[in-house]
Amino acid sequence: MRRLGVWIARRTARRRADRLTMGLAVVAVATAGTVFAWEAARLARRRAQRRPPPPTVLKGAERRLGRAGRATQDTVAVLVEGYEATPRLETVLFNLLTGFVFAFALVRLSTAGIRGGWWPAGNVRVGGRHIHHFVPGILVAFGSGALALLTESQRLEQTLAVPFGAGIGLTFDEAALLLDLRDVYWTREGVLSVQLSLGIAATLGGTILALRMLRRGEERVEAAGLIPAVG
Repeated sequence: MRRLGVWIARRTARRRADRLTMGLAVVAVATAGTVFAWEAARLARRRAQRRPPPPTVLKGAERRLGRAGRATQDTVAVLVEGYEATPRLETVLFNLLTGFVFAFALVRLSTAGIRGGWWPAGNVRVGGRHIHHFVPGILVAFGSGALALLTESQRLEQTLAVPFGAGIGLTFDEAALLLDLRDVYWTREGVLSVQLSLGIAATLGGTILALRMLRRGEERVEAAGLIPAVG
């Protein structure tokens, strides 16, 4: 009975860890989607206020659909211009955070899928030994970091920040394993501390940088006359 109780307790803890994993992934995706949707809605209102309405032939839903399409184009233009206008340091940080968040979310999703049996691929093994994802994470981070130091191209340096961030994400996702030198990945120690601290920090940091980039892009697009100016 005691063993059964321990097994039930461990299984319950694992299910909680899985739910937390999926919950944080949903929060991260929803946050990014909310930022984009909010910007699109704000630009749609801006067009509605500063431009005359479409011809009366366009009724209700068709009119709103056309305005939403233009607002989406405005949001994409603002994002692209904002990225190009962002100073080098902020671009590097944004690329690093982007690589980190995507790698962190993807590896958490894949490991949860492997445990659940629905992920198409399984664990990587070499010679019967399980290769944890902090190993390729370290290699990717070291390799991209070394190339960034050797290159003289700022464009390439900014691009290399993406795999560098991805390597950090893969490595830090198993930070608890590296600290304890035992497989605590799905225990409370390995999940709560790593997921909450890194997941929240990465989501907030990425959101703040994305909003700042969108604002700068909006200023440039407005100055070019591509979207209506607000008095």
